[in-house]
Amino acid sequence: MGEFVCRVADADGRVFSHVEAASSLDEARQKLADRGLYVYSVESRGGRLAALVRQRGGRQIGGSDFLILNQQFNTLIKAGLPILRALDLLANRAASPKLRPVISQIRDRVREGKSLSEAVAEAGVFSKVYSTAILAGEKSGNLPGVLDYYIAYQRVSTGVRKKILAALVYPTLLISVAIAIVTYLVTAVIPKFAMLYQDLNVELPAPTRLLIAVTIDYRFVVLGIVALMAAAAAGVFLWSRTEQGGTAFDRFKFRVPVLGDTLLKFQVAQFSRTLSTLLTGGTPLVAGLQTASDAITSKLLRSAVAQATQRVREGESVHVALSSSSVMPEMALDMIEVGESSGALSPMLNSVAEFYEEEVNVRLSALVALIEPILLIFMGLLVAFILISLYLPIFSFSLAGTAK
Repeated sequence: MGEFVCRVADADGRVFSHVEAASSLDEARQKLADRGLYVYSVESRGGRLAALVRQRGGRQIGGSDFLILNQQFNTLIKAGLPILRALDLLANRAASPKLRPVISQIRDRVREGKSLSEAVAEAGVFSKVYSTAILAGEKSGNLPGVLDYYIAYQRVSTGVRKKILAALVYPTLLISVAIAIVTYLVTAVIPKFAMLYQDLNVELPAPTRLLIAVTIDYRFVVLGIVALMAAAAAGVFLWSRTEQGGTAFDRFKFRVPVLGDTLLKFQVAQFSRTLSTLLTGGTPLVAGLQTASDAITSKLLRSAVAQATQRVREGESVHVALSSSSVMPEMALDMIEVGESSGALSPMLNSVAEFYEEEVNVRLSALVALIEPILLIFMGLLVAFILISLYLPIFSFSLAGTAK
């Protein structure tokens, strides 16, 4: 999925620049035309590597600072201040200094006559979900209410991600410590013991010979194998960033026992909560589906939702359209069908998100609880093997001396 800088005009004749996410130039043009925009030009923002660097560079604004900004802005709007005056205050007094230049840029564009949603979209640092939510609030005349929904959505989404990251801290620490210990033993300790035993010119036990052969004699072979594995992993990673490769990799990833199902449900939860927030804020169903699909990180699920969006545009129900791809979990489809039948699609999508988020948290906690002792046991056995192999000849000498 690349990014394209588009020069477009709306129905009122206002011309502005817009960044559109799409897999090709033609798809970007089609997306803009579907929204009723006249397209002057579409240019790629760079190749796949440039897009990857931008994504990893953290250019998009989010997190706690963004949450506080929205709370401050919504409070000022509810107090009766005009949007321009609220932006003036935030440009000078926002809690996060790094956000103030961005707010100043948005304020200047609003002062030039553009709507808030246009100014936010043109800033290029906010998610499409956010700009679409603001647009829905402007059209419905209930911007504070829509911001309330978005703040709640952002608070829950941020909380889920923080829980996941917190659960992964300890395993990551264990792996880092293990790598540091083994690296020290291999680079500093084993070579000294190898020189000592070489000077003694004695026959070494099999474990010691194996350890020295792997870490000293065939060190460059082992390092070459590790380098090849790293290069292969990097190649798979870059291939997974392409549309075709990412779809194939996601299809494989989601089929991995236990872990794949957990990853899929996390993606479905994010999609459901995003769509629920947009629909609650007044975004039309088709536009909400399109925006929610753009916010999905999984290429396989995003492609499935994009195809479903087209089917919904042609008149199919949401659950039938989503079921055609055979990607969405059955229970999610059943709950969406109930929500459509009862006219409560948005609350039901919120229930889907809550259910899957809770299930992901439980599964992740169980996996972490299982991985931690496995890592400890593996690390202990590895270090024990290295130390025993190093000192085994010394024990043999001692026993031999005692026997004499």
